[in-house]
Amino acid sequence: MTDPRAAKDAARAQARARRDSLSDDRMRAFAADALRDRFLEELVRPGLIPDGPVAGYWPLGSELDVRPLLLHLRTGGRSIALPVSGPRGQALTFRDWDPAQPLAAGRYGIQEPDADRPEVVPAVLLVPMLAFDRSGHRLGYGAGYYDRTLDALRAARSPSDGPILAVGMAFAAQEMDAVPCGAHDERLDWILTERETLRFTQ
Repeated sequence: MTDPRAAKDAARAQARARRDSLSDDRMRAFAADALRDRFLEELVRPGLIPDGPVAGYWPLGSELDVRPLLLHLRTGGRSIALPVSGPRGQALTFRDWDPAQPLAAGRYGIQEPDADRPEVVPAVLLVPMLAFDRSGHRLGYGAGYYDRTLDALRAARSPSDGPILAVGMAFAAQEMDAVPCGAHDERLDWILTERETLRFTQ
């Protein structure tokens, strides 16, 4: 029998190498702008995202850069937040992001808002990843931060507010046939790439 953990570790190594190979700066900038435009055209303008804060992420390594989208949304009046990593095994918290304010390196060297920025509970969560498949599953880094975070946010969200929207952001080249997943892996509502939009919930 295949060890699920070993299968995930092997898939992560393969997916990281594939994403790291996307080294063309012009292609990466094109993808960032294409995702911004796709998000606005296909989710925001049709009214498919709930009101409330949008939580993005500060790109780490070869992750797709969602800052063009975050800056556009903030200019339009939307509250924007970035994650703050706590101890391994805990859900992420989120703090308001003001681009005019300096950021600080967090637990994993990722840029995070300072502790004096107010905490935010997002209505929309943009999720980075190593890989995805067409059933809405993502392959993360193994610490479980986003799975725990989505589980907690989905459990706490009031029915009157509607469900939190989890949107995976990835390069098209990060797709794999089937992401190895377990019982505690949270499924995404949407996945956007520079080429297409995939929707998994109504």
